[in-house]
Amino acid sequence: MMPFSGGIEANANATLLFSFVAAVIYAFALDMPPKWTRTAAKTLAVALLAVLAAMQGGPLLLVAALALSAVGDAFLSRDGEKAFLGGLASFLAGHIAYVALFSQAGGGLGLLRAESWRGAIALTMAAFSIVMLAALWRRVGPQLRAPVAVYVAAILAMGISALTTDYPWVIAGAVLFIASDGLLAAERFLVAAISPQRLWMRHAVWVLYYAAQLAITLGILLA
Repeated sequence: MMPFSGGIEANANATLLFSFVAAVIYAFALDMPPKWTRTAAKTLAVALLAVLAAMQGGPLLLVAALALSAVGDAFLSRDGEKAFLGGLASFLAGHIAYVALFSQAGGGLGLLRAESWRGAIALTMAAFSIVMLAALWRRVGPQLRAPVAVYVAAILAMGISALTTDYPWVIAGAVLFIASDGLLAAERFLVAAISPQRLWMRHAVWVLYYAAQLAITLGILLA
């Protein structure tokens, strides 16, 4: 059963299906050497979610956040510090767009105090972010510390702003996004380069990340 009316022939459902196929292709290609086909699959997976959001008349901020994420994916599909910084900047801008979107749709930070489960998740997110930043601070070079700290603050703000909404799939997506970024940081900076653990971590990062973007997109469009 497809999420949008019209069956699989409908443009919205077809776009969603192509996005999922691109995500699966990248999952099988992510351990291959960087090349344009791998970059295309990774970028298309979320870029097509941006196209879907635009086709369905979704909020401009949702389209912008997804598009910026796709640009970040293109950067991170390549190797090197410049590509990493480009991806970091793109995702930072994407998280700012998400914060603005969720803040508009949400009921304000007062909900975190009014409903204990929201406050508990927010505190867990904050504790996780602090622990991760402290671990990264010792492992990244001085030139990366400020960008990483700003990024951690941005994704924490994204998660907390998602908690102010009444969209369960958006909240779930934000939690998955934070988990994905935490695992990515651990794989890139905290785990030894020759560790066999890096293989499953890379796949887990991608699955969590794509599931997060998909949950947020459908959570907004189907609300």
